[in-house]
Amino acid sequence: MSIWMTVFKLLGSLALLMFGMKAMSEALQKMAGPQLRHVLGAMTTNRFTGMLTGMFVTAAVQSSTATTLMTVSFVNAGLLTLLQAISVIMGAHIGTTITAWIMSLGFSVEIMNFVYPAFFLGIILIYMKKRRIIGDLLFGIAFLFLGLGTLKETGFMLVEDPSASQAISSFFQNFNQPTFWNKLFFLLMGTLLTVCVQSSAAIMAITMMLCTTGVLHIDQGIMLVLGENIGTTITANIVAISANVQARRAAFAHFVINAIGVVWALILMKPFFSLVCQVVGFDPDMLSTAPGFAVKASMVLATFHSFFNIANTLLQIGFVQYIERLVCWVIKPKDSDEEEEFRLHFITSGIMKTPELSVLEAQKEVKDFSRRMQGMFDMVKELLNESSTTTSKKKGDKNGEDFNKLYSRIEKYENISDNMEIEIAKYLDQVGDAHLSDDTKSKIRAMLREISELESIGDACYNMARSILRKYQSKQDHFSDRQYDHIHQMMLLTDNALTEMNQLMGGRKEGFDINRIYNIENEINNYRAQLKSQNIIDVNNHEYTYAVGTIYMDLINECEKLSDYVVNVVEARMGIKQH
Repeated sequence: MSIWMTVFKLLGSLALLMFGMKAMSEALQKMAGPQLRHVLGAMTTNRFTGMLTGMFVTAAVQSSTATTLMTVSFVNAGLLTLLQAISVIMGAHIGTTITAWIMSLGFSVEIMNFVYPAFFLGIILIYMKKRRIIGDLLFGIAFLFLGLGTLKETGFMLVEDPSASQAISSFFQNFNQPTFWNKLFFLLMGTLLTVCVQSSAAIMAITMMLCTTGVLHIDQGIMLVLGENIGTTITANIVAISANVQARRAAFAHFVINAIGVVWALILMKPFFSLVCQVVGFDPDMLSTAPGFAVKASMVLATFHSFFNIANTLLQIGFVQYIERLVCWVIKPKDSDEEEEFRLHFITSGIMKTPELSVLEAQKEVKDFSRRMQGMFDMVKELLNESSTTTSKKKGDKNGEDFNKLYSRIEKYENISDNMEIEIAKYLDQVGDAHLSDDTKSKIRAMLREISELESIGDACYNMARSILRKYQSKQDHFSDRQYDHIHQMMLLTDNALTEMNQLMGGRKEGFDINRIYNIENEINNYRAQLKSQNIIDVNNHEYTYAVGTIYMDLINECEKLSDYVVNVVEARMGIKQH
């Protein structure tokens, strides 16, 4: 029973550590705010600034996974090139070394003395609204150190238990010989454990606990550290499965960089390990009972982790373009048109990051939603042109097939718009359950309003397509040349409004002049009123039939409604309250 209680204590301390690391990372990201995203998007002019950017961003948020996922998302959105992303990921590998030193501190210093004062101060700050994020940060650090302290104490208790100590030691003694296969075993173990736990920091803590208690030889711990470097790349690759080809390549480059690093580290292991031991002043043959062994062992692992990632980045930074070619050769683009299927590009992974990052992902999805709706309107314009040039509607006629195919695509896009609204709203609802800043809450409210209006744009496009289909299938006369001119002019104005909307969605609202969209809207309203009056006159003068005039005005009215929805989207993004 005591052994089982010790095992559960180990698992519980590991859970505390992971929760503390997550809470600390989230608080740091909230404190950094949108500045991190602007830095990541702006400071990547060349491979070296990209590397420094990845390094500092990762050091700031204490999560290489968060940096990598942001980078993959930026590539997916076209905000970063693949070449820039690879250099940022390399920098993230250096930034994440600070985490290993935090772990080492937990095994080197009696940190439990600081845990409870941190909890006490943290709860006071949490109840102070303006200092709540700092309180969250202190709570995260306290949980992290509490988990580390408990893990260390439980590890020593496990070693002091004769039966448990003998069972653990006998298992690892089977792999004591420094053979290639034994090294490979610990390398794969580190990889698999990191993949399962989805936290290289947690596995690093376990590795330090095993090494500092003398259960695991330092050589074996080093191989676990190398395995963790490969395992940590899996998260980005899982997320990128649903992304576009460039994002999948960026995630795969993350794996390639670490895999190449492990290969050269294995080849140069003996001199490299000797250098680390010399720097730390550690004797690999030192007994685990010797004074200062635990401190030195944890420092060796942290130093090796830092030296490996720094050396690996510096060695490969000059070959970024070749890594890009390799990942492009391995991951080839799909032949199918991805736009034709419903697929959220940014928020389908299910691996939830911090609320702040989740809102960023949702904003990118709304931007893509907006872009798709303008694409749908372009199809409606094309459908109108197709209907005017088609002379025969017999089955098997090429022009008739083209028209039906285009109409089917518009129908598909209408379903896509419905699904996108529902899925983004569900995602925002999940994000809204977390503790959010007032600014983030207002962004979520604005996005919910945006997606509702964007879905209405999709409905308006579909209504226009149905009107064109009704005209196409009827035996009535065609629109007159003048009617076509009026419709094309109205559609041109509507397209201008959509373009303005997408410029806002893809840029920053500070530089957007909302008067441009209001001017277009006024022009559309005036033009619609003018055409409505003229239509009544033309029908009375028998220029065309009442039925043709009805379909004609349906198209004009839908364009005017669509422009209203565009204005609503723009006002939501600009933070203007709905009238």
